[in-house]
Amino acid sequence: MSLPDPAPPRKLRRLGIYAPFVLVMVAAAIWSGLWVWARGQAYARMDAAVAELSRAGYQIAWQGREIGGYPFRMDVTLTDAEVREPSGWVLRAPRLEAEAYMHALGHWLIAAPAGATFVRPEAGGVAVTGKLIRASLSGFDKDPPNFDFEGVNLTFLPLPGAQPFSLSAADRVEFHLRAGPDDQGGVFLNVQNGKAQLAGLFARIAGDKPISIVWNSTLSKMSAFNGPNWPAAVGHWVEAGGEMTVREAGVTAGDALIGANGGTLSVGSDGRLRGVLPVSLRQAPRALGALGASGVLPPETAQAAASVAEARQGADQQARATLTFQAGRTTLGPVDIGPAPKVYEVH
Repeated sequence: MSLPDPAPPRKLRRLGIYAPFVLVMVAAAIWSGLWVWARGQAYARMDAAVAELSRAGYQIAWQGREIGGYPFRMDVTLTDAEVREPSGWVLRAPRLEAEAYMHALGHWLIAAPAGATFVRPEAGGVAVTGKLIRASLSGFDKDPPNFDFEGVNLTFLPLPGAQPFSLSAADRVEFHLRAGPDDQGGVFLNVQNGKAQLAGLFARIAGDKPISIVWNSTLSKMSAFNGPNWPAAVGHWVEAGGEMTVREAGVTAGDALIGANGGTLSVGSDGRLRGVLPVSLRQAPRALGALGASGVLPPETAQAAASVAEARQGADQQARATLTFQAGRTTLGPVDIGPAPKVYEVH
């Protein structure tokens, strides 16, 4: 008795072999189409944003624009980019690079590998170069959007004919803008080991020593901070009751220090700062004396302010006083030491 021959093994169907490759090709085609569509949307949205900002008084231009980054990123490169703000500020960069991942097109990283130049309305341009100049922008649905800037080993060089800038170099500069609860916005600035180009107080006290700056504050009524230009935006914010709460502020220049850990500030109708800051001053008599000797303050004013600081100076060599900005003037304790800082020009 013989057994039947076993059935021959079935050949694998070719469809089963090629199906994964076909699926990959289909997915790649769909993804490629999606990327091309997103690239077109990026062009259209940039053009729409430029048109909207132009109606608000801003001028944005570039010589060249490229969008790449396929398959997983959206890379935008602008050459000879320029942004002009209505009040006269200008930002120029020979090359700007922006990058966002396809799964997070609301979060952009921006770099200026060839440096940048900013032009002050009346003081002229300053060229900025450094080891690293980059920023990030996200949260476009927030007010304000999240913005972060970081610069490492920066140098600041005034252009020919421009007025000097307060810094010639800094190891690190950071600036952060954050949206908070209850229509608030946070502003943070940090300058580490800056080399000052100043007259008067810092020139005499700091000498060749580095200066450092820290500023941490919260602004209320941020949704009202809008307008066709800087004065209009500040005016709308003030009319809505906007105020700045100072959480921490300080400038260290050599052995001198001015610091504040509280206080509320706003802006008057004259465009000048108003409010009260409790401050601590280290080496205050010497610093104020330098202001008088350099002519920044009248000698009798500097002497009166130095006397106030010396009378309030403790064993830690720090004097505690109140800095008041009111009616366009600045007073240290009872002594008027000059005009209040100007936030914008009133025309």
